[in-house]
Amino acid sequence: MREELIISGRMNPMVDPTLNIWHWQIPLYLFVGGVAAGILFFASLYYIMGREKKYPAAIKWAPMLTPFLLIIGLGALFLDLNHKAFFWQLYLHIRFESPMSWGAWALLVITPLSIVWSATWMKEVFPGWHWKYPILEELETFFIKYRFVIAWIMLLYAVILGVYTGILLSAFNARPLWNTSILGPLFFASSLSTGAAVIMLMAKSHLERNIFSRIDLIMIAIELFLIVHMFMGFQASTQVQIDAANMFLGGPYTEVFWIFVVLIGLILPAFLEVLELIGYKIPIVITSTLILTGGIFLRFIIVYAGQASRYLYE
Repeated sequence: MREELIISGRMNPMVDPTLNIWHWQIPLYLFVGGVAAGILFFASLYYIMGREKKYPAAIKWAPMLTPFLLIIGLGALFLDLNHKAFFWQLYLHIRFESPMSWGAWALLVITPLSIVWSATWMKEVFPGWHWKYPILEELETFFIKYRFVIAWIMLLYAVILGVYTGILLSAFNARPLWNTSILGPLFFASSLSTGAAVIMLMAKSHLERNIFSRIDLIMIAIELFLIVHMFMGFQASTQVQIDAANMFLGGPYTEVFWIFVVLIGLILPAFLEVLELIGYKIPIVITSTLILTGGIFLRFIIVYAGQASRYLYE
């Protein structure tokens, strides 16, 4: 007989009759939130370094997408809630031991910041832009004056949001696949990679595209290292974590993970970027699309496979 041991969560009848399953809303949020975090990280970092003229796509153009990405992510989270009318209760207190509390407050800060940041560049990105109301012109002047301060705050919260997308999962000890500290750095590296892919796609300057291609190569190398290290750690751990790793090493998630995440999402775009750097003309839309495809598959596979991993005793 095989028994499944539930480490967390009450299974008392009429209290918690079933464990809620995470569907497409959660990995979609993890993906769009990660992309937004990556874009905002580069935007704030290079603005602080004084590179707004050298990297306009990173600092001015790509961040225009982040409010929409974050709103899509928030919408996905809202759809996943069972008690939608009470979401505001998350903001009545802060629980420092809760990753969800950290995430909720980080989103509350970085979403309006992304809107403010984009608004301060509207007149440069869209020549001829004028705010309809005088108060908006005054607010724009105020935020431009303190843009450097905004950049530092945004940099901090971009890091928190990027790492949080992995820590959200690793906090669930009941799922062996998620029970690893590697997920936070892995998802953050993926956030920077997908953010760089969007910037490359929007960059008009060959120099800017070249710089972010090099950055992305570094991020891909880090991701590959972390993935290998994660599976090595699982294989050297307890039987349940060995079983979790085996889901990707001959199990049901083997083909989809190694083909769509590792091969298509990491190795192939890295190969194309190397060709681009040594002089071959590779359409950037192909490389960026592959990177984004790998990023979204990584989130979906880790979320679904994590829910399938479990503690079993004979």
